[in-house]
Amino acid sequence: EEIERETAYPDGKVEQVLKNGCHLVFFPNGTWKKVGSDGKTVTITFFNGDVKQVMPDQTVIYYYADAKTTHTTYSDGLEVLQFSNGQIGKHPTHLSELVPTDMYLCNKHLVSKYISEKHYPDGKKEITFPDQTIKNLFTDGQEESILPDGTIVRVQPDGSKTIEFNNGQRELHTSQFKRREYPDGSVKTVYMNGQQETKYGSGRVRIKDKDGNIIMDTKL
Repeated sequence: EEIERETAYPDGKVEQVLKNGCHLVFFPNGTWKKVGSDGKTVTITFFNGDVKQVMPDQTVIYYYADAKTTHTTYSDGLEVLQFSNGQIGKHPTHLSELVPTDMYLCNKHLVSKYISEKHYPDGKKEITFPDQTIKNLFTDGQEESILPDGTIVRVQPDGSKTIEFNNGQRELHTSQFKRREYPDGSVKTVYMNGQQETKYGSGRVRIKDKDGNIIMDTKL
């Protein structure tokens, strides 16, 4: 674009005003800033390759060149971290709290694990993995994972786990037993002592000891 006016300052900074209304500011260390003709869109390209963009709606997009990670902060408080491996995550941390050094260390560790992470204002965190598995972390300690095949795994703070399979089956894991529920109403439970109990949809109940011996069968 054609330059309308250029001003050089004693500290080495150079400011240019373009005919299209944009303002450019070049700093001695190689960093430069561009303010759009609307006066609201600002792009800062840092000497280390990082790029910060502020959009008219106050959305802030920061690209960390070293970690190849993009951190987007929306005006409603939602934050999205998108890593070079494609993962996406969300979290409530403020951009001002994430200095570049911390982000580099954090992202170098996380890139190999997931693609993105989202942090919501209410504290919920959502992580997307390379295989498109989505994991939600809630502030009360609950976790929910949605697998690509539709299977949903929910983990409670006490460690108990519920798995809902895409074929309609459901499994519950606790410290005392593991239970599988089937669409036909049948329920099979394996207790910590090895005892197995199967309740069929027909009402039949069969119990085996830890060695597989039948100790009760209402059909017999």
